[in-house]
Amino acid sequence: MRLDGRRESSNVEDRRGMSGGAKAGLGIGGIIMVALMAWLTGGDPLSAVMQEVQNGGLGSLSGTNAEVTEGQREFTEEEQELAKFSTQILAGTEDVWTEIFRQNGAQYQVPKMVLYTGGVQTACGQGSAQMGPFYCSGDQKLYIDLSFFTTMKKSLGADGDFAYAYVIAHEVGHHVEYLTGTLQKVHQQMSKLPQAEANKLSVRLELLADFYAGVWAHHDNKRFGSLEDGDIEEAIQCAQVIGDDYLQKKARGYAVPESFNHGTSKQRMKWFKLGLETGDISKGNTFQCSDAEL
Repeated sequence: MRLDGRRESSNVEDRRGMSGGAKAGLGIGGIIMVALMAWLTGGDPLSAVMQEVQNGGLGSLSGTNAEVTEGQREFTEEEQELAKFSTQILAGTEDVWTEIFRQNGAQYQVPKMVLYTGGVQTACGQGSAQMGPFYCSGDQKLYIDLSFFTTMKKSLGADGDFAYAYVIAHEVGHHVEYLTGTLQKVHQQMSKLPQAEANKLSVRLELLADFYAGVWAHHDNKRFGSLEDGDIEEAIQCAQVIGDDYLQKKARGYAVPESFNHGTSKQRMKWFKLGLETGDISKGNTFQCSDAEL
């Protein structure tokens, strides 16, 4: 991606290196691996956080405007580059979604991004790297342990800056769902349904977030000329290897469709590409189409 000269978001809290209450019993390598599989194959991150609560579980970047917190450690050059990259992508989502909301007669309320390591306290309860990147509607923040990107590369071959941007844009997509009321409505419906039926709604929610990630990419490229050769392929590859069917087959040799809660590889690629190609939020009808049309 072409990000030279692009601004960094000031809506960032850097809590990396601070004690966040990560669960004991796993070394950092184990935590990162579990984080990857939890985010890619687990249920909705917010629901997972709330489950942890029920079970009793659970500063400054390179820019001058990011919030500063105490107790931070020194970071490697690679870590700082990933942090800067993430804040630039967040800034891009702010620019794009502010304009889209304005065009539709609404005001976009920007979310905050929290960078952390290991564990983190959220308005939804205690979160941890085991859950991977997630969005908490309770405080309208997205939480990311940057080591997740390294694990994406090493474990799934999902590498490249646009693949990483897709992950961030997907979580921002959940924030858009929150602002439009979709997230709250669907979570209420899910809480009243058997798990298999709730999973079907979760899939539609996740595919909508994938679609919104594509919509962002469409308008970001139109506005800034950010996409380079190979970028789209990176994101499509990422969408393919994080499909429920792909991951379940990779992990145990077979897939259990009734347990899918993020969508198949084909579905995730389809909805991301639809958003990317059209940039039209009215096309995000994951809750109106039939199962066959998903």
